[in-house]
Amino acid sequence: MGNQLFIYNTLSRKKEAFKPLVEGRVGLYVCGPTVYSDSHLGHARPYITFDLLYRYLTFQGNKVRYVRNITDVGHLEDEVEGAGEDRITKKARIEQLEPMEVVQKYMNSFHRNMENLNILPPSIEPRASGHILEQQEMVQQILDNGFAYETNGSVYFDVEKYNQKHKYGILSGRNLDDIKTNTRELDGQSEKKNSFDFALWKKASPEHIMRWPSKWSDGFPGWHLECSVMSTKYLGEHFDIHGGGMDLTFPHHECEIAQNTACSGSGAVRYWMHNNMITINGQKMARSLGNFITLKELFTGKHELLYQAYSPMTIRFFILQAHYRSTIDFSNEALQASEKGLERLMAAMKTLGELKASDSSTVEVAPIMEKCFAAINDDLNSPIAIAHLFDGVKMINSIKAGSEKISPADLDELKEFYQTFVFDILGLKDEEMPVTGNNQTLDGAMELLISLRKDAKANKDWATADKIRDELNAIGIELKDTKDGVEWSLK
Repeated sequence: MGNQLFIYNTLSRKKEAFKPLVEGRVGLYVCGPTVYSDSHLGHARPYITFDLLYRYLTFQGNKVRYVRNITDVGHLEDEVEGAGEDRITKKARIEQLEPMEVVQKYMNSFHRNMENLNILPPSIEPRASGHILEQQEMVQQILDNGFAYETNGSVYFDVEKYNQKHKYGILSGRNLDDIKTNTRELDGQSEKKNSFDFALWKKASPEHIMRWPSKWSDGFPGWHLECSVMSTKYLGEHFDIHGGGMDLTFPHHECEIAQNTACSGSGAVRYWMHNNMITINGQKMARSLGNFITLKELFTGKHELLYQAYSPMTIRFFILQAHYRSTIDFSNEALQASEKGLERLMAAMKTLGELKASDSSTVEVAPIMEKCFAAINDDLNSPIAIAHLFDGVKMINSIKAGSEKISPADLDELKEFYQTFVFDILGLKDEEMPVTGNNQTLDGAMELLISLRKDAKANKDWATADKIRDELNAIGIELKDTKDGVEWSLK
């Protein structure tokens, strides 16, 4: 089956065959969270999207270095104009905490949410505040190359000068004349040559808590600079894929390209990937708009817009049921449909484990497998892949009902495929299971314990038999002696 992955490159505005710089090794960078509040449903989308990519690239046999940063400084309230208060500092003032206390609190919350959603941790998770020296070095390099200027202790990127030699706007498709027309002059921004210039280093005002010494001033780095520095530090001057939400294309990612090019003469990234938004009543779900539902609220059902609680795997399945480049509109009805679909898929996984093979097959396994892989290879088309998985579910149920037959070899192949595709690539898991990882591991352990208990009873060692049953019961696993043998279930 064809194993060539094609991904849509925002830079070229077309699907391209993915070929890493170094065969078998992939450098992947994704913009991580600014940790000043709980993650919401909109935040889950990029991390699930790029978790799917990470899992699939790994499945293909690549060694993937996945870098996803934590922004814990320099992200101002008005990110387009680079103005207003630092988001973390503001939250620290409101909650009467140290800024780094805010960072730790919401970073812990973010990690819990990612674990709930079965999102694999990145290879490296650098924090902006831990890379201040490297950021100062890049600022100096851009100054030395003539694409930045210092004013009153702050350093700004000179967009107009950059645009004379390179092109500002290649990612977003905006041209500088339009940007000039649409950029307003703000109070306190007059120290910039042009209103669209952005800060590389910002002098801290007297009340600003998060500050570091530099040759220009006691201040803090620009938000855009952090990702340029941390991506190239860990992935090299040129690397394969940079991902993030579509809302970051401009100005954040556009500024990253400008900074990298101003520093080293060329952009660092070969493939830019952007996921689309989750909308609510047709409007982008965002913290700034106040129309968001946190992941914690979704998991508990405690929000006025929610009819019920939704499990983490329901949320993951809901997001995977749409192509990452299309919008998803939140509704209880859509989530409930995802819940039912996921239950049906997991029931089929259980049925598949119980199927008995026949001497011959009346079903074909290969076409379903090929179609699923073809869908993922076509720019991670998870909804099409899931549709083909459900074709397989019909087949599994027909075999169970006796209207179709499957040979031992085909059954083994089908079992392995569903285990790999559903659990390892799509990253779904059976939420009835108390452990992450492979369900077969738990099944095997239970078979062993049931066998040991059976031996103990045969030897009239009632104490050991009772101990096995009672210890399992204490950790939430119930054994039932039936006429067909011993059955176990989770309480």
